Amino acid sequence: MDLRQMEVIVAVADTGGFTAAARRLHVVQSAVSGTVRALERELGTPLFDRTTHRVALTPAGEAFVPAARATLRAAELTREAVDAVKGQLRGRVTVGTMQGVWAGLHHALAALRTEHPGVVVQLRQAAVADIRQALRDGTVDLAVVALDRQQQRGLTTRLLSREDMVLVASSHRELPGMNPEQEVDLADIARLPMVDFSPGWAIRYAVDRAFRAAGVERGTTFEVNDIVAAAELVRNDLGVCIMPRSIADRFGDLRQHPFRRHAPNWKVMVVRPPGEAPPAVAALLKHIM
Repeated sequence: MDLRQMEVIVAVADTGGFTAAARRLHVVQSAVSGTVRALERELGTPLFDRTTHRVALTPAGEAFVPAARATLRAAELTREAVDAVKGQLRGRVTVGTMQGVWAGLHHALAALRTEHPGVVVQLRQAAVADIRQALRDGTVDLAVVALDRQQQRGLTTRLLSREDMVLVASSHRELPGMNPEQEVDLADIARLPMVDFSPGWAIRYAVDRAFRAAGVERGTTFEVNDIVAAAELVRNDLGVCIMPRSIADRFGDLRQHPFRRHAPNWKVMVVRPPGEAPPAVAALLKHIM
C-alpha cells in the first residue's frame, strides 16, 4: 500500500465516482479503477459498492478513508517540516469559516501570501457544525467561527471579538415598543414577520438562545441560508432580521435597532485542533492573532 493508492481511494470517496475521481487526479478512468481493484485485492475486501448509477463506501471503506486522510496529511506535514528547515515554507492550509464571519481574515490571507507565496490556502465555507466536525477529522486545519462553550470542547481556541446583534428593518417599517433611542425588546418584535437563518448557523443559534433566555416565543416567516437574501427580504419590508452589527453595517440603507436587554450576541474566535500547529498553519495564525 502506498500514498498514491490512498489518494485515489479518497478521491473516489470525495467525488462519488471513478470518472470524477479521474478528472480530479488528471488520469484516465482505467488507472483509477485498476488502483482500486489492486488495493481491494491486497486488503482482501471491497472498499466500494458499485452500481450502475453510483459508488458508495462499504463498511471497510468507511474505516479506510479517514485513516487514509490522516496518513496523507501526515506525509504532507512531513514535507512541510523539511521545507521549513530549508527556509522554504510550503504546504497547504485549509481554513474553515462561516458566511458573514471574516474578523480580518482576508487581511491575514493577503499577508500570508506576501510572506510565504509557496503556501496554498483553501477556504471552506460551511455551517458551524460541519466546520467543527471537519476540525476533528482533520480536513480543516483552522477556522474562524463563532462557537458556544460546549462546541469548543476538545479544540484550541482564542477569542478574536465579541459582538452584540441588532435588529435590521426597512426604513418604512414602524416597530412596536420603540423608544426615542430606537431600542427594541425581543417581546415587542416577536410577532413581526421574522427573517431567520437556517438551523446550524451560529447567528440562528444565538438568536434562538436569546429568545429562550427572555422567555419569549416567536415564529419564523422566512428561513434563508444567505445573508444577501436576508437583506433583500428586509429591504422590501417583508420582514425584520437579527444579525451581528458588523454584517448589518454592509447594508447602509437598512435601519439598525439595538436591543434594550437580552441582546443576542456571538463570540468570534480562531479555532484549531489541539497540539503544536504545523509550520504553514502557524504562519497564518501569526497574522490572524
